[in-house]
Amino acid sequence: MFNDIGPLELVTLIVLAVLVFGPDKLPKLIQDVTRTIRKIREFSESAKEDIRQELGPEFKDFEFEDLNPKTFIRKQLDNDELGLKEIRNGFDLKKEMAEVTDAVHSRESDSSSSSSSGSSGGSIDMTKKPEKPREERPPYDADAT
Repeated sequence: MFNDIGPLELVTLIVLAVLVFGPDKLPKLIQDVTRTIRKIREFSESAKEDIRQELGPEFKDFEFEDLNPKTFIRKQLDNDELGLKEIRNGFDLKKEMAEVTDAVHSRESDSSSSSSSGSSGGSIDMTKKPEKPREERPPYDADAT
């Protein structure tokens, strides 16, 4: 609950609480706050149990944390019924990228050697060709449309 509060912040909060409420009222205030938190937790747990009872026995192992989309997706992906782990393990991205780069580099060297010899020999020339000059468009006439 308070995982992101550092020791300096905790000391500052304690000193501030003593200054605001005074040392004589602070213990009573702490007891009231803990009692309220305890009641809220009990209310929450009883509401969860009521919902589980109303849903029936087929939802006996239902967890409300599963309603969080991140938790739901993580739980479904960890389930190996679909064989996703095999697919993930069988796909080696580095190997695939290395094969693609090798193929691209070999085609570039092949096309440069074929274009230097002058004959295409049925291979595709992938070198950049000079662009043809474009014709000028006629001016836009708003009244014509």
